[in-house]
Amino acid sequence: MRIAVQGAGIIGLSIAWRALSAGLDVTVYDDDPARGASNVAAGMLAPVAEAYFGEADLLRLSLASAARWPEFAASLGEVGYRDDGTLLVGRTGDDLRELARLFQLYTEWELPAEKVDPRALEPALTPRLRGGLLTPGDHQVDPRRVLAALRERVPVRAEAPAGVDVTVVATGAWTGRPGGATAGSAPGVGAAAGDPAAAGGGAAGPGGAAGSGGAAAFGGAAAGLPVRPVHGEVLRLRGKPSIRHVIRGYIDGKYVYIVPRRDGEVVVGATTAERGFSTRVTAEGVRDLLDTAIEVLPELADYELVEARAGLRPGTPDNAPLIGWLDDHTLAATGHYRHGVLLGPITAEVVTALLLRQEPAVDLAPFAPGRFS
Repeated sequence: MRIAVQGAGIIGLSIAWRALSAGLDVTVYDDDPARGASNVAAGMLAPVAEAYFGEADLLRLSLASAARWPEFAASLGEVGYRDDGTLLVGRTGDDLRELARLFQLYTEWELPAEKVDPRALEPALTPRLRGGLLTPGDHQVDPRRVLAALRERVPVRAEAPAGVDVTVVATGAWTGRPGGATAGSAPGVGAAAGDPAAAGGGAAGPGGAAGSGGAAAFGGAAAGLPVRPVHGEVLRLRGKPSIRHVIRGYIDGKYVYIVPRRDGEVVVGATTAERGFSTRVTAEGVRDLLDTAIEVLPELADYELVEARAGLRPGTPDNAPLIGWLDDHTLAATGHYRHGVLLGPITAEVVTALLLRQEPAVDLAPFAPGRFS
């Protein structure tokens, strides 16, 4: 059986690597992998801090994938995996009420979380903070290193192969775009330092047959999937971060995350907006992220701003992914929204099980592609 995986982001490459390891004949195709949302992502592996009301099924899937990440990261080599935990912090009364609401949810769902004095753990944080939560089970990874490691193991071609039996649609935000995408259809977004590299959402090749009975690129059985692009701006700074935890700040009703890397990079994000397929970086977005991040961690004001990029998260109506058969020749593995990096290992595992006609290790009914019909 010949399989084509459409999309060379972390989801598509993880699926291909797992399927190749299982002895399947797999080809990955993507006309411009650099545009993918995986290139913009911060890499938080945060099933607890990302848990939210009404998303219990997604939480279970996220916890299952987080449990697989240590082994997954070790098998890829040095990919920036860190297990320092996440620190949620707040300043105003409203911020603290939001943290209290989240702590109640974590308690009800028996998730590891504790109330802490944030500056006792991270003295560099602003003294104006009034409370915090620690979620020690939340970790992080560097998505760009993960992508590089996967691409060393899984070759990617630009065009859809002919004569395949099954196409796996793992293209991210572009999946639901009417008429598909062609090379260069997403406008480039330069880095703050003048890098002209393009940025955008998950991408795949131009329209055309994906194989015998498989979906055409962005067509066939994959056409009309309820996946929409959710615009998000992310900044990369460079300095000598004195923090080790990922920081999630709730400051005056605004939200920001700060992700420190051992090599001195600090990722700050992320805005959320419905802007169609635009991948422009906006002055307002950059200003709000920097202002809020510096309010939380004042030392960032002296850091070098090296990159500002925007990506397109593949959102669905319930924020959960679409994983499952669309027809006898097409599998969906898309719509991971904010959780694409976190859900890479479990998505690869369950999709490979489906390809082998085996029972997946987790219940996929809540993520069936046709659940909105």
